[in-house]
Amino acid sequence: MSPCPSPKSCDTFVVLTDLTKGGHVVFGKNSDRPSEEVQEVIYQPPLEHEEGSKLQCTYIEIDQVGHTHAVILSKPSWMWGAEMGANEHGVCVGNEAVWTNLQSDDDSIERLLGMDLVRLALERSSTAQMAVDVITTLLETYSQGGPCSDVEPSLVYHNSFLIADHQEAWILETAGNHWAAEQIKSGYRNISNALSIGTKIDKMSEGMKELAQEKGWWDGNGDFNFSEAFSSGGDSSGGRKESGEQLLAKLTEGGKFDLESMFRVLRDTKSGICMSTGNFVSTSSQVSVISHGSGRPSCHWFTGTPDPQRSVFKPFIFTNNVKISPHIQSPKIPDEEDPAKVTPRFSKKVNRSHLLYRRQQAATENGGNIVDTLRDLERKCVQETEACLQSFDPERLSEMDDLFKDCVDSELKFYK
Repeated sequence: MSPCPSPKSCDTFVVLTDLTKGGHVVFGKNSDRPSEEVQEVIYQPPLEHEEGSKLQCTYIEIDQVGHTHAVILSKPSWMWGAEMGANEHGVCVGNEAVWTNLQSDDDSIERLLGMDLVRLALERSSTAQMAVDVITTLLETYSQGGPCSDVEPSLVYHNSFLIADHQEAWILETAGNHWAAEQIKSGYRNISNALSIGTKIDKMSEGMKELAQEKGWWDGNGDFNFSEAFSSGGDSSGGRKESGEQLLAKLTEGGKFDLESMFRVLRDTKSGICMSTGNFVSTSSQVSVISHGSGRPSCHWFTGTPDPQRSVFKPFIFTNNVKISPHIQSPKIPDEEDPAKVTPRFSKKVNRSHLLYRRQQAATENGGNIVDTLRDLERKCVQETEACLQSFDPERLSEMDDLFKDCVDSELKFYK
């Protein structure tokens, strides 16, 4: 097997209620993907499905469930799955590429992508712990595999996940069909492109320790260390993960970490967390403030465009009649009538750029005053949204139907 060089990219973060302003959980992720790939933001309402129906994911068909929750997703436009997103119950999920001792030529076989598992977890879970169970059950049933790019068939990898809801987070890391999960109830946590779960394992796949012994990766003495046994590389020397931990430690001092603190983390270029050049770049970003009680809804902020340093975070709130902007969704390709059945065409590149992507790339290519203007626009939006949420009246939820759509339209006006 000759895999594509491991991209040193992608970071996901969570800060729990004991360290945040207002006692909300704050989730954040930069999705670092091939530089020419376009990411779109889509909304899917809650749906009921007929018994025995099937679901077409990126590559394979699986059994559908009776009910799927409303989701907001940031996803590479060529695939069914998503890099990150949230659902109506305040569950947020992001995934990372990892490299393990169980990787083989079989990983190129088309199965479920890690991004498919992100979307499936959001559609089928009402808590973070339930999302762990959904992903691990699907992993053991269908396996993971297949090219993770529509232009580079050798880009294949295993996956790790950071999953959060309003009260806790879980780290879920996989090696083939095996997995380990760690529950996080306080403080902060981040993951990058390497296995990070050590001896604190709250759930694991059956037979994993025995396999590690059989392969000679663990001698059976002492506490079992998942990452030491199964990791074959990645960002294991520290790098971005260590830098991310340092940023979180600094910004959580005093217990006042908030939305804009996570913006700062995702925009940090010195650490490499924010990637603006090279073969892999930060193609889209998400920050979610997950609330519970007092009638205040969770608010999810997405860029939908590359490089958070030159992008605007736009707020989304789940409502009964929410609207999503068509200008942040990629156009349908003429010969792809059903986007859910897209199969990558490795022999050619397809232009999937949406209007916001094209306008933002053209306007911010050389930086300059436009970036300062965009940051001012974002600050004003944050202030107005936060003021509204602090004294939120649930009876007026419908007033948020057009929030995300209006913010996309406002951003576009600055690019003309």
